[in-house]
Parts: sequence; structure tokens; C-alpha cells
Amino acid sequence: MIATLPPADLAALFGHFLLLSLLSIGGAIVVAPDMYRVMVTQMGLLTDAQFTASIAIAQASPGPNVLFVAVMGYQAAGLVGAAVTLFGILLPSTTLAFVAARWGQARRELRAVRAFNAGLAPIVIALLVATGWILSAQTPGWKHLLLTIPAALLVWRTRIHLLWLIAAGGIIGMLGWI
Repeated sequence: MIATLPPADLAALFGHFLLLSLLSIGGAIVVAPDMYRVMVTQMGLLTDAQFTASIAIAQASPGPNVLFVAVMGYQAAGLVGAAVTLFGILLPSTTLAFVAARWGQARRELRAVRAFNAGLAPIVIALLVATGWILSAQTPGWKHLLLTIPAALLVWRTRIHLLWLIAAGGIIGMLGWI
């Protein structure tokens, strides 16, 4: 059964997702650790299993990466929760991205713009590692590391397309090897 949240909790959730939106450089998945902290640990809206399943379901579905936010919101408070979390995560980042892209494109030759773009890479990588850590901690055993670590190294060091690695992971999982 989906819980009904009071308006104050919905407003707090919306406000938190507005803030997370501004940190989600590289996509909403990079702020999943803080979503976990708020929705599972602090507010108790989701269980560990629901949080992990929300990400898995949305990632397996066709469409944008950010769908997991709507799935978590739906599990927490139905359609209203889905709307609150999804609009909260999309509104600021979409507006800021639009304005910044127009400004940066017009000034792409400035040294500061090039330095800013180069400085974002380590931030995105660190946030992705934190997300992987949270999701990996929910997976029992160690066999998943036999697939995750080589895949990460292949993405980093080779020009193998990511879709081939995703397909290989799907086949390995389907066969029950991991």
C-alpha cells in the first residue's frame, strides 16, 4: 500500500530534490546516495530493497535515466510523490542547464569556461563511484565485483562501446554466473 504524505513532508521532499537537482552534474543517478539518506534513512519512506529496486526497474526500462526518481516518489507517496520528486529534480537543473549552455556556447573560447568544463570531470566520477558503492553494498556476495571492476576498466581504458558491455552483463546475469 502506498502511503499518503502530509503536505509538509511533500514540500520538504520537493525542496530537497530541488537542491539535489543543482548537484546532479552527470545525471540524477550521481545524487542517489543522498536520495537514499533522505528517503530511506531520514524519512523512512522506502526500505533498502525498495530503493535498490526503484533504480533497477527504471534503469531496465527504456527512457531517460532519471525515471528512477519518479519510481521512488511513486513508491513513497503515489502519483503525487512521483510528481513531487520528478519535478523537484528536473526543474532547477533543466533551467540552469539551458541558461548555462547558451551562455557557455557564446563564450566557449574563454579560459575560465574551458577550465570549468575540465574541472567537472573529477566531480562526476566521484559521485558515480559513490552511487556504485551504495548500490553494490545492497548486493549480497562478491561475485558482482568480477563483472563491475573489469567493465569499469574497459570503459576507462578502451574504446569498446558501453552497449556491448551492458549486453555482456545482461547475458552473464541471465546465465546465472553472477
